[in-house]
Amino acid sequence: MNDLKHKFLLDKTVTFLNHGSYGACPVPIFEDYQTWQRKLEQQPVKFLKTDIWNALRNSRLSLSEFVGCNEDEILFFHNPTSAIANVINSLQLNEGDEVLMTDHEYGALVRQWNLWGEKNKVNIIQQKIPVPVTSKKEFAEKFWRGVTKKTKVIFISQITSPTAIIFPIEEIIKMAKEKEILTIVDGAHVPGHIDFNIHELGCDFFTGAIHKWLCGPKGSSFLYVKKSHQNWVKPIIYSWGKNGDDPGPSEFLQDFQWQGTRDMSSFLTIPKAIDFFLEYIQPNQLHCRKIILEAFSRFKSILGTNAISPGSDWIGQMVSHPLPKDTPSDIKEILWNEHKIEIPIFEWNGDYYIRSSFQVYNEKKDLDSLMSVLGSIF
Repeated sequence: MNDLKHKFLLDKTVTFLNHGSYGACPVPIFEDYQTWQRKLEQQPVKFLKTDIWNALRNSRLSLSEFVGCNEDEILFFHNPTSAIANVINSLQLNEGDEVLMTDHEYGALVRQWNLWGEKNKVNIIQQKIPVPVTSKKEFAEKFWRGVTKKTKVIFISQITSPTAIIFPIEEIIKMAKEKEILTIVDGAHVPGHIDFNIHELGCDFFTGAIHKWLCGPKGSSFLYVKKSHQNWVKPIIYSWGKNGDDPGPSEFLQDFQWQGTRDMSSFLTIPKAIDFFLEYIQPNQLHCRKIILEAFSRFKSILGTNAISPGSDWIGQMVSHPLPKDTPSDIKEILWNEHKIEIPIFEWNGDYYIRSSFQVYNEKKDLDSLMSVLGSIF
């Protein structure tokens, strides 16, 4: 793999193993982002009243082809949390109805669901999926045990944030469709990370981040809304809508696209981000996954704790591993202050985990540096 670190803006003195949190933007995409911002500031009125609409449509067309859906099923948001908020607040469920999710979901969204559930007297159920996961069949069976006659919505990650596991959600979506249960997929870590096609998945809603594994600038994400639901999904923020300057193609898009004055430059870089992915990232992903599988094995050896998945099909370019019970409480500070290794350590279900991400700018020596330090600690 060619050294691609020079194409990114990252501090070269840092061993950066935390792409999964906020991503990292390459120079060509960041320059495209700044070009759009300059166009906005050179003629703000013309840009926001006229030019922006074709530029947004080009981004929707490019992204829809990449993720496998129709152009008029995509809305842009600055992050998946905001995207999901609009779906949650559009739901019309009855008192006592249930929303089912796993206990691996992203904490901010779990909190959002719980707050909405308390207000609307809807029960938010977190089905326990113990680790290690062992098989796709077992995963589906354990999750489906949480489904009852009151289950109206399933909210599930395709790639989990805390445990970095690729959940085999296809069977869950298929079974939910048979029971007429809505499916909302948190795919924040999916675009640019693993192959997927939204229409083939068959879910009702899907949100993904562009600024993570597609390496767009911060604040670029999307929401897929199946056409049959567009009549009842409403924005949290209303502005001019069909009475404004947006020419279409639907009142649904008009209501969501213009939500007051804001900088939408990050959305307009999506075609550039996809081009960069196809040229530089996709050809090197197998190498990245090879290194992550090595990390998977070396974590077990050095830390002396069991893996939480069989590896292989269950992980992409990111792996989480449980830390020993006697781990120093200041391990994150040791890694950063003494070795300038940026890597997340967090608590999940009573245990502490270390999560390593490997992107095309990383080299094997980055993994070696981490393992050397962990070896000296443990």
